[in-house]
Amino acid sequence: MFDRRLVINFDWILLLTVCLLVGIGIVNLYSATANWQDLSTPFYMKQLIWLGGGLTLVLLLCCFDYRHLEHFAVHGYVITLGMLLFVLLFGKASMGATRWIDLGFFNLQPSEVIKIAMILLLARIFGRTAHLQGFRLGELWQPALWLLLPVVLILKQPDLGTALMVIFIAGSMLLFAGLQRATLFGLGVLGGLVAVAGWFGLHDYQQDRIQTFLNPEADPLGRGYHIIQSKIAVGSGGFLGKGFLQGTQAQLSFLPERHTDFAFSVFAEEWGFVGCGLLLFCYFFLIIWGLYIARHAADRFGMFLAIGVTAMIFWHIVVNLGMVIGLLPVVGVPLPLFSYGGTNMVTTMIGVGLLMNVSMRRFMF
Repeated sequence: MFDRRLVINFDWILLLTVCLLVGIGIVNLYSATANWQDLSTPFYMKQLIWLGGGLTLVLLLCCFDYRHLEHFAVHGYVITLGMLLFVLLFGKASMGATRWIDLGFFNLQPSEVIKIAMILLLARIFGRTAHLQGFRLGELWQPALWLLLPVVLILKQPDLGTALMVIFIAGSMLLFAGLQRATLFGLGVLGGLVAVAGWFGLHDYQQDRIQTFLNPEADPLGRGYHIIQSKIAVGSGGFLGKGFLQGTQAQLSFLPERHTDFAFSVFAEEWGFVGCGLLLFCYFFLIIWGLYIARHAADRFGMFLAIGVTAMIFWHIVVNLGMVIGLLPVVGVPLPLFSYGGTNMVTTMIGVGLLMNVSMRRFMF
């Protein structure tokens, strides 16, 4: 029987916040690509289509109890892992990387989908095994193994940015699950050693990105061009910005990848400090609301599910904004709900649907 409480507790606040962010992003995408005349379908129109598909998925996800997903978490993880293997063998290559499965009407990026699968799996594991004393290092071998497999496959594509996102999401969920001090110290030392050793396993262009981050002016017309132009765009916006469609870095095509990785740079130049402040406030509210949903979830699985989705959105925001203002290396991480990208939009909207599902059923025990 249909429960009227689901309608009464429909999370309009979350949905409207997400729609506001996507709406601002589509307007910004229109501006970023306004002088691209050779496109059969403008990017902002494609983004509207992805938004429609994403909202449909949100509504569909709200129609069934999220707790059923706990029983299929392992199956979803295995299927997505198989998709990552398929990409390495038969995937579509572009710009030196093999990350996509060509479905004809849509290029699917399984490394984006694995984020949701990983969140579901870890929510199942931590929901069943987390305890007040916190995890010991020896108790983490199983989630570490589940995490290691997709990270290695994603690094083989290669896609350092997405691999880091998966690690950050898992790490955030683990911190919320609880760690003993000795475990936290051990993981810190292990992480440092892996980071040092991992440097020698990076591709040349990945090492170049990190070196460019440390000194972009060393090659201003080559490796440092992206970040220098991005910082110019952000800084030239001033307090109130140059105005819609008036940003010189974007409209005169100085700013590369301005519809994807550097979409925020376009927005900062046109809307200035005030516009950026309002946008960041919307993102801050979204993160706080996600934590609120986790805090009031009806069960532990729902709590960790909400934490995982919130962490996914949070780390994308932090890394992308750090990239565009020169605080972090450029690793190709989009700004969620804002940058152009079909798979990322759909993945993020699936996360939003899971958040809404947990929120709507917070009263059910």
